[in-house]
Amino acid sequence: MKLHMVDVLGQYHKIKAEVDAAIHAVLESGQFIQGKEVGDLERRIAGYLGIGEAIGCASGTEALQIALMALGIGPGDEVITTPFTFVATAEVIGLLGARPVYVDIDPRTYNIDPRLIERAITRKTRAIIPVHLYGQPAEMEEIMGIARKHGLKVIEDAAQALGASYKGKKVCTFGDIGCISFFPSKNLGAFGDAGMVVTDDKEIAARMRMIAAHGSRVRYYHEVLGINSRLDTIQAAILGVKCAYLDQWNAARRHAAARYTKMLEGSPVVPPFIAPHAEHIFHQYTLRVPRRDELAAYLKENAIPHAVYYPVPLHLQKAFAMAGSSRGDFPVTEKATEEVLSLPMHTELTEEQLTCITDTVKSFYARH
Repeated sequence: MKLHMVDVLGQYHKIKAEVDAAIHAVLESGQFIQGKEVGDLERRIAGYLGIGEAIGCASGTEALQIALMALGIGPGDEVITTPFTFVATAEVIGLLGARPVYVDIDPRTYNIDPRLIERAITRKTRAIIPVHLYGQPAEMEEIMGIARKHGLKVIEDAAQALGASYKGKKVCTFGDIGCISFFPSKNLGAFGDAGMVVTDDKEIAARMRMIAAHGSRVRYYHEVLGINSRLDTIQAAILGVKCAYLDQWNAARRHAAARYTKMLEGSPVVPPFIAPHAEHIFHQYTLRVPRRDELAAYLKENAIPHAVYYPVPLHLQKAFAMAGSSRGDFPVTEKATEEVLSLPMHTELTEEQLTCITDTVKSFYARH
């Protein structure tokens, strides 16, 4: 049995005719940059989220950078975020000359712990970037309350969470700006890099649209310093087809996650926590496991795909030495990096595959 951590090919084959037709329509149009499919996708995502403005860009990483630039964040500023996330979240803060300030995570959700945010706020703090990690919404009600109290902006990093909901409302719609990634492995994935920023603030939207197009509203007239971060028309066309399946695919992920959890009952692994007021979309199915590295080696021996997201927290990465953190500063995060392990998660998982994967996990603990 061939298993995949993410089965993008299997998904493509099910909608191949639609995707191929959309790609060929773009090829025939010759509008490879800013074709109509880009605007169509922007309107579709805005409608799906129930938000006013959506601007396509080249990647989820650049979505974060554009958001920070639109808020005027730069040298001397501080941005509060989590040390337990993909590097892009803090990378863009540092690239703009600002300083990432980390706050430890909730041990159940792996998201930033709102109870710890206020003690990290200083006179230099400009914004908070909560990450909806693995598809689990952060505690946005508490985070927004803190932000309003202190006059801070909020950028939601929803790179792993498009379609997730918090108290009945989609993520990306709580903060000042929401950032989306369409990396191929994401719940809504392109066939290359692609991203989007969303907001209900028309002024911020106009600024982000300019920044993504070399700081220009009108060609060759540049009002602000920007970057080249346009969403490719072919990628927009592919995503336009896949949009229709997003809720169905997220439901399939939730079903697979429920089966994983049921099948792993009685083993020493700790399944993902699902907050009662949140709808988790399981970009990853991440366990907390004893003897993680030994289990990982056993899974490898038995050809079971797996991954560790993430083995080294950001505050211990060499690239972020400027943040001034050291080992022991964020103990909950550090413990998570030693214990988390993600199993295959995608829309094409079968009962037979789920059984094979979970039986292998259980057999490790039965033998060891």
